[in-house]
Amino acid sequence: MQDNNSGFGKAWKILTTQREVPKITIVFPLVIYVLLTILVILSGQIGGQISLGAYSVSPSAFTGALASLANICLVYMVLNYKRLGFVVSMIGLLLQMPRLIVLLFVQHNTMGIPAIFTALFTIIMLAIILLNHIKMEKEHERLRLLFDQTATSLVNAIDTKDKYTHGHSSRVAGYSRKLAEMNGKTPSECEAVFYAALLHDVGKIGVPSSIINKDGNLSEDEYETVKEHPVMGAQILEQIKEYPYLSKGARYHHENFDGTGYPEGLKGEEIPEIARIIAIADAYDAMTSIRSYRDPMPQDRVREEIVKGIGTQFDADYARLMLQLIDQDTDYDMKEKPDEEDDGKDLVITEHRSIISEGILVTPYMTTVSLAVSSDDETSGIAPVPSLVLFDSLDGITHSSEKEIKSRCYFEYGELWFDGRSESTGARKIQSKTFDYGSADVKLNGEYMISAVRIKDHAMIRIAGKSQTVETVIALPDSTRFMYIGLTGSHCNFTDINIAKSADECSEDYIPRIAEEISYIDLPEGDVPNIQIDGPRTAASKGIELKDGLKISFHTKSLPTARLVWHCPFIDIFSDEDGIVGGTDYIDHALIRFDGESWACDKNSIVELDVRMGNGFKDWEHWKVLNRNGYDATVTFKVRGNTVTVITENGGIAIRNTVKLSGANKNVYAAITGDQVAVTNIRIG
Repeated sequence: MQDNNSGFGKAWKILTTQREVPKITIVFPLVIYVLLTILVILSGQIGGQISLGAYSVSPSAFTGALASLANICLVYMVLNYKRLGFVVSMIGLLLQMPRLIVLLFVQHNTMGIPAIFTALFTIIMLAIILLNHIKMEKEHERLRLLFDQTATSLVNAIDTKDKYTHGHSSRVAGYSRKLAEMNGKTPSECEAVFYAALLHDVGKIGVPSSIINKDGNLSEDEYETVKEHPVMGAQILEQIKEYPYLSKGARYHHENFDGTGYPEGLKGEEIPEIARIIAIADAYDAMTSIRSYRDPMPQDRVREEIVKGIGTQFDADYARLMLQLIDQDTDYDMKEKPDEEDDGKDLVITEHRSIISEGILVTPYMTTVSLAVSSDDETSGIAPVPSLVLFDSLDGITHSSEKEIKSRCYFEYGELWFDGRSESTGARKIQSKTFDYGSADVKLNGEYMISAVRIKDHAMIRIAGKSQTVETVIALPDSTRFMYIGLTGSHCNFTDINIAKSADECSEDYIPRIAEEISYIDLPEGDVPNIQIDGPRTAASKGIELKDGLKISFHTKSLPTARLVWHCPFIDIFSDEDGIVGGTDYIDHALIRFDGESWACDKNSIVELDVRMGNGFKDWEHWKVLNRNGYDATVTFKVRGNTVTVITENGGIAIRNTVKLSGANKNVYAAITGDQVAVTNIRIG
C-alpha cells in the first residue's frame, strides 16, 4: 500500500523493527539445515579423495564449512522466527548431541570434541540472539505505547476543543483500519492507516473555537478558515520525520477522487492511498454523527450518499468496501453513541403522548417486551392509561413537525391501548380480540408481557396482563415499510422494561390475514413468473441456467415506497443443484445491482466491475424517477469456462461485471432479485 512519493511502509517498519514472516515458512530453512547436517555426517564417513583440478581433497575437509552453513540456518531461524525459531533450533542441535557423544566416548573419535564445543557455542549464541529479540520487543512495545499515548493526547486535545466531534478521530481510525484489512493490507500497513487516521484532524487545533463550535451553518469566510486545517495538520505532523505517512493522511484526506477537493485539487491516484482510505471513513463518520446543524443521518441515507459519491468524491474500491461494512452492520452500530444509554430507564408520561419511547422494531422474529405500569402520581388516584404507537420512520423515533415527518419519512399506522381499544391512522385495518386469561409469566397487576411480530404486510401484537390478553392484528398498507412500537399513554410510569428477541423466525402463516395481499405484479407473465421484491432480496425469480449468449429481458418498476438509488433490480449469479436461490447446495457467487454496485458473495469468487455513466445518465434523482416510472431491461451473459460476464445498460449506467467462479461449478444460474421493485414479463432468449 505504499505510495510512490511516501515512506509509508518503510517508516512503519522503522517503528516496528520486527519482520513479518509467516510461521509456516520456517519449513524451508529447517529442510536446508537437515540436508546440510546429513552432508556433515556423510563427509566425515566417506573415505578417499576428491579431485579439484590439480589438488586432491579429503571429503572430511568440507565438514567445517557444511557445519557453518548449517549453523547459519539456525541463526536465520532465530532472527526471523524468534521464539519458534529458537525452539526448532534447540531441537535440531539436541538431536545431534547423542551422535556426537557416541563419536567421542564410544568410537573414541576426537573429531567429536570440536563438534560438541561448536554445538555448545551455537546454543549460547542463539540464546543471546533470542534474549536480544526479547529486549527489542520490550523496547518496541515501549515505543509503541509512547507513540500511542502521544497520538491519543493530540486527539483528546482536538476533542476537547470541538464539542461536536467527540470520538470522531477514534471512530475514523477504526473504520480506516477495517477498510485496509478488507483490502488485504499487511498488519503493519493497517496499523499505519490507523494512526494516520487517528491524527487526520490534528490541524483543527489551529482553527478558532468560535468557528468549530458555531451552531448552524458557517459563513463563506469561516468555511475557508476551516479548509485550512489539512495544511496546518500536515505542518504539525511533518515534524515527525520518521513517519511521513502521518502528514500525508492529514494533508490529503479532503481531496476528492475527481479533483474537486482541497487543498491541492489532486485527482485519482495522485491522492495518496492512505488519504483515500481516510476520506471515505471520515465522510461516513461525519454523516453518522451529531452536528450543530443536523442530527445523525439514517443509515440508508448515508449508504445512498456513498453510492452517489463513487468515482467522484470517493475512490470506488474503498467506497464499495465501506458499502459492504454498512450492509454487514444490520443493527446500525457503526455510529456515534450517546454518552449515556437510555435503556432500562423509567419512562414517566403525564399527558397523552407527551412522551413516546424510542421505537422497538417489529420483525418476523418474535419480540417480547416485559414491563410494569403504575400511575405517574400515586397520590392523585388517577389510573394509568398505557398504549402503543405503531409507526415507521428512518430513525425509529416518532415525529410531529412537518419538516421531520418529511425528512424522516415518518408514517403512523395507529395506536393500541392496553385495554383493547385501537385507532387506525395509516393501517388498512386493525382487528382486536380480548381473552379472559393472562400470561403465566405475569404475577402482579400492573405487569404486562407484550409480544410483537410482523410477517410481510401483517403484524400481530399481544398484550398480556395478569388476567387478560388482548390480541391485535394489523393489516399494513404495504410490505416494504418498517414497523416500530413506541410506549406511551397518559399518567403512566413505565418501569422494569426488558426487551428480548427470538432467534427463530415465525412461519409465513403465523398471523391470520384480515385483508387481501397488496400486489403490484398482477400482470401478464413471460417465460418466468413475475416477482415482487418488498425488501432487500426478499424474493427472487427461479434460477435460469447460464449459457454463452443468454439474454434475459423484463420490465421493472420500483414500488411506491421506493426512494433510494438501489431500489432497483439485481442479478444474482449462483450455483445450486436445483437452481433455487437459497437451496440446499446454494452458493452465492456474485450480486450485480443495476445502480452499479457489485461484489463477490462467495469469498473464493473474483468479481471485476466496470461501471460507466453515459450520456443517458443525468443524475441520481433522474435515475430514481426512471425506476419509479418503470422501464424494459435486457441482461446479456457471456460464459467462458468458469468466467461469467454480465452486461447491461439502463438509464445511462453501463455495467460490465466479470465473475471468475470458484472451483468446478457445473450448475451455474442467474436469478433476478432486487429491493422494493416489481419485475414482470420476464423473457429468456
